[in-house]
Amino acid sequence: MQYTILGLILMIFMLLYFKVADRYNIIDKPNQRSSHTEITLRGGGIIFWFSAFLYFAQYLNYFFFTGITLVSLVSFWDDIQSLSNKIRMSVQFLAISLIFYDLGLFTIVPAFAIVAAYILAIGLINAYNFMDGINGITGLYTLAILGALLYVNSNIQLFIDGSFIKYGMVASLVFLFFNYRKKAKCFAGDVGSIAIAFWVIYLLLKLILNTDSIIWLLFLAVYGVDAVCTILHRLYLKQNIFEAHRLHFYQILSNEYKIQHRLVSLYYAIVQIGVSALVISFYQKVSEIVLFAIIIIPLLFVYSIKFYLINKKSLKLEM
Repeated sequence: MQYTILGLILMIFMLLYFKVADRYNIIDKPNQRSSHTEITLRGGGIIFWFSAFLYFAQYLNYFFFTGITLVSLVSFWDDIQSLSNKIRMSVQFLAISLIFYDLGLFTIVPAFAIVAAYILAIGLINAYNFMDGINGITGLYTLAILGALLYVNSNIQLFIDGSFIKYGMVASLVFLFFNYRKKAKCFAGDVGSIAIAFWVIYLLLKLILNTDSIIWLLFLAVYGVDAVCTILHRLYLKQNIFEAHRLHFYQILSNEYKIQHRLVSLYYAIVQIGVSALVISFYQKVSEIVLFAIIIIPLLFVYSIKFYLINKKSLKLEM
């Protein structure tokens, strides 16, 4: 009953936000690098911050809520009026510092590990944002991750209040109601993808610290391989990695090969569910290095198919 009421409150909040976004022209206009073709309301992902607020009002997690509020504010501002990368990165650094303090990272891990954690956390936040490009991908992929975390929390290692995970899942379901359509009612915007990425990273860090295992990072393996390999590809092409582009694997499938956006999003979520199931099944049964290899190598192979598809498309255009 609690989560039904939460869903209804979030649904009402979204409908009210649509009126505000429509009145103040908070929209996403497609350009030559976009995966959509029609003007759509932007910033619907603010629902993730609002869900975090509702959780905070009951359970008072000050550091997490302050952090997600900081990244949400600067991201929403960036959705409306572009900000410099320095401002966005600085705020993300501050927000990450808050959850590091909350989790006790500064006192339990060496300095070099803290530096690596900053790079990884900020990188994952922005990778999550880069991957938000077609209808349904952020909502479905987030459900896949949170579902896996909820399973671990319930059956393997209790590391956090289960409601904290479920609030994120309900927000994802409500967002998908408006976004997982042929013609989306709204897009998440930076405020949505970065806010939920911050939420996911907090959960993963807490689980990693509770189990003393980094294997749970594989709950982000599909996004991670696509994002990192695409960044390396763009660096090879001498492109600005912070500018919009159409080189992610999901973009090639959606834009160049015209596979329905919702299907591509579903494929990503299903593959990640499969990966997470393998992680859970082999946890503490094989070494972490072996498990990383078992999962990452096949994903790299699948990603490499992108280059075959690009070359095939180029040859057709030349003909």
